[in-house]
Amino acid sequence: MLGLRVEPDLLRILSADRQIVLVSATNGKTTTTRLISAALGALGQEVASNAFGANMAAGLTSALGRAPNAPFGVLEVDERHLPAVIAATKPRVVALLNLSRDQMDRAAEIWLVARRWREALAAADCRVIANADDPLIAWAASGAKHVTWVAVGQRWHEDSWCCPQCGSHLRRDDLGWRCGECGFARPPASWVLDDGAVIDAAGQVTELSLELPGRANMANAVVALAVVHSFGADVSQMLPRLRKVKSVAGRYTRVQRHGRELRLLLAKNPAGWLEAFDVLSAVPGPVMLSVNAQGPDGRDTSWLWDVDYRVLIGRPVFVAGERRIDLAVRLEADQVAFVLVNGVDDAVSKVEAGALDVIANYTAFQQIRSALGRAE
Repeated sequence: MLGLRVEPDLLRILSADRQIVLVSATNGKTTTTRLISAALGALGQEVASNAFGANMAAGLTSALGRAPNAPFGVLEVDERHLPAVIAATKPRVVALLNLSRDQMDRAAEIWLVARRWREALAAADCRVIANADDPLIAWAASGAKHVTWVAVGQRWHEDSWCCPQCGSHLRRDDLGWRCGECGFARPPASWVLDDGAVIDAAGQVTELSLELPGRANMANAVVALAVVHSFGADVSQMLPRLRKVKSVAGRYTRVQRHGRELRLLLAKNPAGWLEAFDVLSAVPGPVMLSVNAQGPDGRDTSWLWDVDYRVLIGRPVFVAGERRIDLAVRLEADQVAFVLVNGVDDAVSKVEAGALDVIANYTAFQQIRSALGRAE
């Protein structure tokens, strides 16, 4: 961005005199950023936000620059850049959702990320809204001066078997997780996701009833409610606005294509694929999977072997993308029957009238959105 070359301190300048909320995680940060922005609308003020996921310095400054008079800024931040952005923006609130392996050919180990977060938060004067069910998040956030803990679950455990404080094995039970050696344990939460309802800090239970599908989005919504509650809004004010959010940057969008209804789902890493499978219909309908390995995706596709694809057995499965052979080999190992296709329209042509779920990683997702934007 030209502005940053002319003024390297532009992010700090644009953040001054604003109430800044930063959102970071491996999964869910774009959706949570969108939900926080929607909930802040209950306060009747303009909100600056990088709603489409441009989450590094250029995207952050661009988002704030487009809304110079907005008193609030809600910014999704790339995990690696969070410490620097905290220092530059002096946020009022930082929301932390989860940490898991992602783009291992170019990203730091998540334990190193958590340590850098912990150091940055210990030095900052902000409210942290943190997922108590993710041990790495709990360890990173526990260094902060002011923490609100939310219990929204952690379905993906493969990156958190060991204690982030001492390295010993973590024990898990119905009460959460704890280390049997050093005693580091899941902190008590004041906001809880309970089935399809939120239990707020006052103990009030409210059904979420979101348009966005899946448990992951209910978790994102609880975090958003806790964030905006810290600004003085009530759940009753915020929820109607969250319920109007039906898609986020193309995610969960439903598109008609040649007489079929397609639903678009983004999944960038093993934890994300697990959540995408969670929203598939109970009736075993067809699904198209597409994987690329371009720069924004990470070029290492070995993570495919961390995903359990057996949930797709019994469904018609179509495989596309630049790395479709890698994905096909993985599916074959899980004994999932599939058909190779040349793209979304090829898959649509092979589906009988009805619905087709499309799950793709980042650049494959953008290519599919572009293809579906063309005229019929």
